Amino acid sequence: MKITTALLACVTFIALSGCAVSPVITTESDTTSFESVETDLLASESTTFQTETTTVTEAVKSMVLMVGGTEVPVIWEDNASVDELKALAETGLSIGMSMYGDFEQVGSIGQSITSNDEQTTTSPGDIVLYSGNQIVIFYGTNTWEYTRLGKADLSEEELTDLLSNGDVTITLSLH
Repeated sequence: MKITTALLACVTFIALSGCAVSPVITTESDTTSFESVETDLLASESTTFQTETTTVTEAVKSMVLMVGGTEVPVIWEDNASVDELKALAETGLSIGMSMYGDFEQVGSIGQSITSNDEQTTTSPGDIVLYSGNQIVIFYGTNTWEYTRLGKADLSEEELTDLLSNGDVTITLSLH
């Protein structure tokens, strides 16, 4: 009789163990408690299992701006326009830019992305979206309705040297 009771307890335990929910990925350990079914011959018992957890970390890629062969450090805005620009930059996005008004370079992205234009007075280094489909990099100032994308972290002199000597090609990519 004791063997039958022990066998019944083992089968019940194994059956209930197979019904456990698979662990969720988290940053802390999960403790899961399984209670066996109470039978007339076996008192209720509790078993605790400690499961290891795995933390999955995906590196966040940053968007890199190249003007010609020069990498330009940029502090990007946190908005939907930049998110969409990053999606376009995943495979590398090259944009032919043209000088305009001796204070900016303008180029077509090739499609429209989300915009949230506001009346803005720009300063050297500002990177903005114009008309939902053009990127503008300033080495001077202007006032118009733009969506802010970021700010090039270069001096006004460095920006002028980089952008004021004719049309340039920029490349956006993720690294």
